[in-house]
Amino acid sequence: MNTYCKYVEEIEKRKSQGLNPKPIDDGNLLIDIIKQIKDTKNVNRKESLNFLIYNVLPGTTSAASVKAKFLKDIILGQFVLDEIKPSNAFEQLSHMKGGPSIKVLLDLALGDNLSIAREAAKVLKTQVFLYEADTDRLEVSYKEGNEIAEDIIKSYAHAEFFTKLPEVDEEIEVVTYIAGIGDISTDLLSPGSDAHSRSDRELHGQCLFEHNKDMQNELLSLKNKYPDKRVMLIAEKGTMGVGSSRMSGVNNVALWTGIKSSPYVPFINIAPVIAGTNGISPIFLTTVGVTGGIGIDLKNWVKKKDNNGNTIMDEHGEPILEEVYSVKTGTILKINTKSKKLYNGNKELKDISAALTPQKMEFIRAGGSYAIVFGKKLQNFAANLLGIDVPQVYATSKEISIEGQGLTAVEKIFNQNVLGNILGKKLYAGSDARIKVNVIGSQDTTGLMTSQELEMMAATVISPIVDIGYQSGCHTASVWDDKSKSNIPKLMKFMNDFGLITGRDPNGKYHPMTDVIHKVLNDLAVDDWDVIIGGDSHTRMSKGVAFGADSGTVALALATGEASMPIPESVKVTFKGEMKDHMDFRDVVHATQSQMLEKYDGENVFQGRIIEVHIGTLPSDKAFTFTDWTAEMKAKASICISDNKTLIKSLEIAKGRIQIMIDKGMDNNKNVLQKLIDKANTRIKNIETGKKLPLAPDFNAKYFAEFEVDLDIISQPMIADPDVNNEDISKRYTHDTIRPISYYKGSKKVDLGFVGSCMVHKGDLKILAQMLRNLEKISGKVEFNAPLVVAAPTYNIIDELKEEGDWDVLQKYSGFQFNDNNPKNTARTKYSNMMYLERPGCNLCMGNQEKAEKGDTVMSTSTRLFKGRVVADSDRKKGESLLASTPVVVLSAILGRIPTMEEYEAAVVGINLTKFSPPKKSLCA
Repeated sequence: MNTYCKYVEEIEKRKSQGLNPKPIDDGNLLIDIIKQIKDTKNVNRKESLNFLIYNVLPGTTSAASVKAKFLKDIILGQFVLDEIKPSNAFEQLSHMKGGPSIKVLLDLALGDNLSIAREAAKVLKTQVFLYEADTDRLEVSYKEGNEIAEDIIKSYAHAEFFTKLPEVDEEIEVVTYIAGIGDISTDLLSPGSDAHSRSDRELHGQCLFEHNKDMQNELLSLKNKYPDKRVMLIAEKGTMGVGSSRMSGVNNVALWTGIKSSPYVPFINIAPVIAGTNGISPIFLTTVGVTGGIGIDLKNWVKKKDNNGNTIMDEHGEPILEEVYSVKTGTILKINTKSKKLYNGNKELKDISAALTPQKMEFIRAGGSYAIVFGKKLQNFAANLLGIDVPQVYATSKEISIEGQGLTAVEKIFNQNVLGNILGKKLYAGSDARIKVNVIGSQDTTGLMTSQELEMMAATVISPIVDIGYQSGCHTASVWDDKSKSNIPKLMKFMNDFGLITGRDPNGKYHPMTDVIHKVLNDLAVDDWDVIIGGDSHTRMSKGVAFGADSGTVALALATGEASMPIPESVKVTFKGEMKDHMDFRDVVHATQSQMLEKYDGENVFQGRIIEVHIGTLPSDKAFTFTDWTAEMKAKASICISDNKTLIKSLEIAKGRIQIMIDKGMDNNKNVLQKLIDKANTRIKNIETGKKLPLAPDFNAKYFAEFEVDLDIISQPMIADPDVNNEDISKRYTHDTIRPISYYKGSKKVDLGFVGSCMVHKGDLKILAQMLRNLEKISGKVEFNAPLVVAAPTYNIIDELKEEGDWDVLQKYSGFQFNDNNPKNTARTKYSNMMYLERPGCNLCMGNQEKAEKGDTVMSTSTRLFKGRVVADSDRKKGESLLASTPVVVLSAILGRIPTMEEYEAAVVGINLTKFSPPKKSLCA
């Protein structure tokens, strides 16, 4: 059976799901299709033509290469096709973005046929996805006196690929659609349980609103009723796009509400319009820019004030909100891109200039941020080759310099890593910056999209200025099912070939590593001045500054070695007092959020900013518990300030773990892992000699806010509660409801406990082992009144626990232990009252493969408590996931309920909890 027959079979299967034929990326399939096109009597000729013209993925896919060569043959007259004239062949090439299409266009532009060369040059002048091999060809031809090459290069120097694009419409009319009340997580837009289908955009689009057909039909009816208007998706009384960094979420919104990016590329839409009462989550907002969309901070609800300006509270002590203007579903609004205002009719509602900055307007005009990034690089290349100053085409980067003011930690990192700052000015918060990226991470449920983005921007190899790229296998660690077996090996091969270190070796040389990506990146970051980008919102390393990002931004960083963003404002967090003996550092993390909200009258000063946390004395693997949780604080990122001794200790731990990766055979032919060890050694030496001390802000740095956490008043374990029954729907499923353990009075039933995720470290597993030992001493046995699922985040933690005698204890009391030689191939749906030792990886925290039983109350160490993530609702009750420290989770599973304060204190006597003592002196340069 040839590839076309198999494709037809797949088409029939997709028809039953209400889907169109899957876009083609396989070159062998396209070869069969072209054979049928050439055969004028073939019964499949008509549909084959349709597939060739309208259903081939662009970029560097093998299908794109076959299509580009065939179009070249048509242009050169080597094959005549009535349905595709040479002019149309050029048009199709212009929509193929880069890679083989650029090679074909250069062949034609630099060829002997002058009329064809001129037509090819016209198309090339519109293209931006050129790489070194392409620009090298142009440079050689230009230096040889080729007039066509010179004409193209002059066009690039003046950025005509941008300046000749249509201007953005002055007025954009939208019709509102409220997608939810309160914060809307990306799980609503792209559920984790559908992660396997993200790279199949049409199929994945069916999961919008968690497959809620009523909501989908309501959205469609608005589109049909107002065909000349764009639908604006809104988070009423909340923030849009909180949670995981899912480009698939923006892709789904664009697919349902956006604009088709090209008539020749199926199911790739751009330009969604998204809004939230409290704005857009930072990562999600970046992703909106990637697609050339608009993200608006509505501020249509505000806190009600009395005559003295004080916030009026309700009977529960919560601020009362009042509506400033209505955006109820079906409201017609107008975005004016010139005045940068939002209108209802002629009534001005809101200044939205932050959504329409000069840079964002460029993204909108160009159909996304990639075209701007590549366009600027291409313009610089051309201007340098011509020996002229770069013409001012793009918006001038905003540069803020303040005489006599010190730098925050993030300002220092950006200034060290900035690209293109020729004059060497000190840049401060608010300045636009292109920065070098040192470490890049891709995870397995977004990695397929990242690989697609790389193909579509015609990238074939990781940028040489990147220290390391890492591809994990953690999000598909729990269940090695058919979907994973189909997707993950292909992903690992692509990324390995691209130049990344991969958790799974495509050639099977080393044991498959399903370590949680964030823990691995935390070890791979070996310099506190590094910039890290990762395809997950919990990319929040405790060395350097790390930004969670969508798969497109990750692809761009891999291809170019850089990222662009304004330097964020910072909030400085310090500590005073002393932790009580029975408290765990996780309680300090939760209390930080609680105390901050109390101090600032419920206003989250962390949102969209850098949290510069002066931990000082806690090694990076433990400090990561704080920096990791800053995602739940809605911060842009976090920077951990450490003292000399602590940073050196953290770097030594990282070196040891990187060496283990080398010993397993994970390094590549460029020895990137060994180079990281060399870099760590250099950093340690520079600290020890005083040549370059640990990163610290200047004493006179300026912050948006400075906040001090009082350890003395943290007297009880602090539990983050989804508050699923709050009368105010907008207050449910946030991470802002933090309650002391005594609130539950020892009576709240717990159906399942989970110790795992990137929030835990080796010490947490040792706490579990010690608690089990103590229970056996006291009662002679260990019994669980609720299931306890345990997933160490990394294999090296298990190896260390084995050496230290703790893993034997966990094995002794477990009723299930993972087997790498025979991994689970079906998801567990029922749990018994026992302990499960699961494979290292994300496990229940991600909720894409396995969840707790529907309607369960889960007590967990994980990161997220969003609706449906760890546990879904049932007919009997709402599922809820409460978040707490390891000892609270373990004790809850043993008792089958949340313990009383007295029970908790008794259970942790003699347990080595994670402790933290604030630095004794200020950590400023």
